Formats: sequence, structure tokens, C-alpha cells
Amino acid sequence: MSTPRPGTHPLPRRPLLRRRVAAPAVTALTALLLAACGSSTPAASTGGSAQPGGSSASSSSLQGTVTVLAAASLTESFDALKKDFEAAHPGVTVETSYGSSATLVQQVNNGAPASVVALAGTAAAEPLDKGMVKDTKTFATNVLEIAVPPANPGGVTSIADLAKPSVKVVLCADTVPCGKAAQTTFTKAGVVPNVVSKEVDVKATLAKVKLAEADAAVVYHSDVVAAKDAVKGLTIPADVNTSLTYPVVTLADDAATKAFVAYVLSAEGLATVQSFGFGAP
Repeated sequence: MSTPRPGTHPLPRRPLLRRRVAAPAVTALTALLLAACGSSTPAASTGGSAQPGGSSASSSSLQGTVTVLAAASLTESFDALKKDFEAAHPGVTVETSYGSSATLVQQVNNGAPASVVALAGTAAAEPLDKGMVKDTKTFATNVLEIAVPPANPGGVTSIADLAKPSVKVVLCADTVPCGKAAQTTFTKAGVVPNVVSKEVDVKATLAKVKLAEADAAVVYHSDVVAAKDAVKGLTIPADVNTSLTYPVVTLADDAATKAFVAYVLSAEGLATVQSFGFGAP
């Protein structure tokens, strides 16, 4: 009687053993994969936070360049608006240029590229080609103020002192809003100022006082605020002062331009403008 060969009985059991072990392994692996996929979902959803000034989708969707021409008196406030708007909308570049309102309107009428024009006074917007205007809104007001050097060498205490022969007075040119407003104020006050120079815009006018080349200048209240300690402001009585209403004029209809104008007119934008000495619209 022959002895059975070793391994005769175990052979059929080995495949069965492998199948029994493999099934739980596959199940465990599948569970691990599903768990890994499930754990990645919260990480993806928490990664998309909203951008400042709106949702991440709306902020990232705006693209392009907004070209803004603004009155010289708006330099500091619009620099701040530009910075905040670009931070909230990384795909948009705001290009700003400042000058006399009369000059800016002339440039636009002559074909200078502009998406938005912000002017000192509604009268300044009258010569603007109406065929180019998409919309106009008021966003600020301003009044005149006398600026003198901090030491006040001319001894100026009132608008009447600007008529003294010893007081060197600088004004804006008659063709620009601050110059026209000053003439209106002097007429109402019955004062003929001792004018030694008339400058192209309000910033150039104020510079004469900063450089001690004049004893006094008639500028906007906002310019005195922006100059901080470089000049001293003297209030002009309300009954003879002149107020200007500032319009922002939309010249383009692209999404970025509309968004910028909307920001200027928003509560946040108006607060920024008013922080530089402008009045509410």
C-alpha cells in the first residue's frame, strides 16, 4: 500500500484561503479610498473665501482698465479710492490723471481716452460733449477756504484782509472752477484782493503758500485738509462763501467702469471722499 504524496490534500485549500483573505482586504481598501475622498471635500470648500468688497466670484470676474480723469482737488481722495478698489478687484487697473476741470473736459472733447470724469462743480461739466455721457451722478460738495502759511506772516484773519496791499494773494485762474468760485465770493464780500498770481489749478495755487511765495490763497476746504500742517485754514463766512457740487460722469459702459463708479457712490466710497474734507452730496 503506497503512502499518499505530501501536499495532496492542502492543494485545493490554498485558493480558497487566498479568496477568503482577499475579499476583506479589498473591502478595507475601498473603505479607505472612500474615506480619503470624503475628507478632501471640506478642505476644498473652505479654500474659497470672499474677496474684500464682494464675493470672490464677482471680484475675480472683473477685468480691464478704468481711466479716470479727476479735478486736482480730488487727488488725495481718488488716490485712496483707486487703491481700495484695485485691492478688492485684482483684475482691474485704475489709471488716474488730475488737473483743472476745464482742461480735463477739453481733453475729453478732443478725444483723450477716459472711462470716468470727476469734476469740481456741475458748471464745469456743461461743455462736455453730451453724446459721450452715459450717466452723471453727484458724489460730493466743497466750499472755499483761505490758506495761509502756518506762521501767517501776512497777519490774515478774515477775507477783508486779502485787500491789503501788504498781503500777497494767489488765486486759481479765472477759467477754472476754483478761480470762478473765488471771484463770486469776493463779489459777494465786496472785497478786491491784492492778487499777485493766478495759477492753473487749485494744487498749484496752494503750492505758492506752501513754498512761502504768497501770504494767502483761496482754495477749497478739502485742499486745506489734505495739506495738513503745511498750511493753516481760515474759514470764509457762509453768507459770502461759494459751494460747488461735484459730479462723477460715466463715459464708458464696460463692467469695470460701472463697478468703479458704483464704488465711488457707495457708502464706503463716499466716506473715503468725505474723510478728505468734502461734504456730502
